[in-house]
Amino acid sequence: MQTSQRKDSGMYGSVVQPLLTDLYQITMCYGYWRSNKHNQNSVFELFFRKNPFKGEFTIFCGLRDVIVFLENFTITDEDVQYLKSVMPDAEPEFFHYMQSLDPKQMKIRAQKEGSVCFPRVPLITLEGPLALCQLVETTLLTLVNFASLVATNAVRYRLAAGDDKILLEFGLRRAQGPDGGLTASKYCYVGGFNATSNVLAGKMYGIPIKGTQAHSFVTSFSKISELKEQKTTLKSKNGAQECDLVDLTIKYLEDVKNVLEIPEIHEGELASFIAYACAFPENFLVLIDTYATLGSGIASFLAVALALDHIGYRATGVRIDSGDLAYQSHVVHDKMCLVADRLGVEWFKTGLTIVASNDLDEETLYSFRNQDHKINAFGIGTNLVTCLNQPALGCVYKIVEIEGRPCMKLAQEVGKMTFPGNKKVYRLQGSQGTAILDLISTEHEPKPEINQPVLCRDPFTATKRAYCKPSSIQELLVPVWDENGCVEPVQTLQEVREFVLESLKSLRADVKRKLNPTPYKVSLSNKLFDFMHDQWLQNAPIGQLD
Repeated sequence: MQTSQRKDSGMYGSVVQPLLTDLYQITMCYGYWRSNKHNQNSVFELFFRKNPFKGEFTIFCGLRDVIVFLENFTITDEDVQYLKSVMPDAEPEFFHYMQSLDPKQMKIRAQKEGSVCFPRVPLITLEGPLALCQLVETTLLTLVNFASLVATNAVRYRLAAGDDKILLEFGLRRAQGPDGGLTASKYCYVGGFNATSNVLAGKMYGIPIKGTQAHSFVTSFSKISELKEQKTTLKSKNGAQECDLVDLTIKYLEDVKNVLEIPEIHEGELASFIAYACAFPENFLVLIDTYATLGSGIASFLAVALALDHIGYRATGVRIDSGDLAYQSHVVHDKMCLVADRLGVEWFKTGLTIVASNDLDEETLYSFRNQDHKINAFGIGTNLVTCLNQPALGCVYKIVEIEGRPCMKLAQEVGKMTFPGNKKVYRLQGSQGTAILDLISTEHEPKPEINQPVLCRDPFTATKRAYCKPSSIQELLVPVWDENGCVEPVQTLQEVREFVLESLKSLRADVKRKLNPTPYKVSLSNKLFDFMHDQWLQNAPIGQLD
């Protein structure tokens, strides 16, 4: 029997627990138990039916969280007290049974976390006692669905921006609650973002954190004289001298105004930049669109940047949060280069970063690529973390076998039918290492052979079939959990992130493109095709026409 107290496992101990489920999972468990079916050996599969965002691939994520959930699986005395209040007519022995449940009674196979994956191909296969496998359904779905969705969204943003751009996730304030914000930060990083603004995500997951400043910081200053009561002296980077940054900035401001032909700057904006530079001389990146991006904003930044350069520090750059971002990036870059040429600071041309933000989405990033912009980094929030274009992936969890008997769900919609029986899945790859198709086979048929023709069948159309001669074959479902718990050490977040990039390389460019991507083939072996259609006939009642 499990201990009555739940182990402390951070967010997982407080939120992700057996009762994070739908009521019907527990009522079904009771039904199985009363029918003495609860220990029957069953096989369940977790998969999705359609790729998100009108694309042709998905990134599988959430497996690490599933393993943590299973490792900390405990139904406590307090849980039982609550369940008794919800199910007052249930026999008391049932609750003793619930507390005896042990995930190590299950065997689990899964695709490697970070893999590119496709509709109808199992992401996770569970085999074990019927009631136990049923109970974990909702928890596994909630751990995999959003993690995979937001990682896929992040990958699509990365493809849109290009490999050379810095992507910053700024979505916590717009996310669906604290857990949604943490999950989004975690899996946006997995999907290729460079950093997050979410400090707690940085602490919990080791993700790099980045941030700039808000308009409130800039508008809180009104004039230079406010700085008199603050410490504005800075030691040079080599420690040889100490200078007042206000005096240095005022000196360089006149030069900048003359070079850029800007007659006036906003004094409060300049004061805020000086104050920020005093606090962060080695990471001076400021928001320049509070008053006039191409006037006071860029001029004030360059004046402070020159002052910092005078004492050995290099400013980081600017952020623009409104207006025509592509156009402004060109003008800002041109002004940086002009000051660099006229005032002899060559590194300004290539060493300053231009960050753009303001409700960016995938379409905007593709648009920027066609405009020859000068943006180095993008801060992206709302559309990324809320997955605005498609807020749910739609993973499902279906039983496919019980006590060796195949199970098959029929439906009015053919697309909602399931493939019966326990299965194996192979990725057939060509000579260049690119994926050709995923092949689903029965559990016991021989593995396909390299350079030998394999007959691949469309699941529902008998005439759609082809031979494939793979140059390499990858078995996708590998053991991750058994009677001893986790089979292999769980991948670190960094390892999952690296595998996402590796896995993406196995897809042809036409599968990954945004506009009219080529559908990726998921096929059945000839044996599974025949078996499925035989089961279809056996399970479909014969109707009558009057």
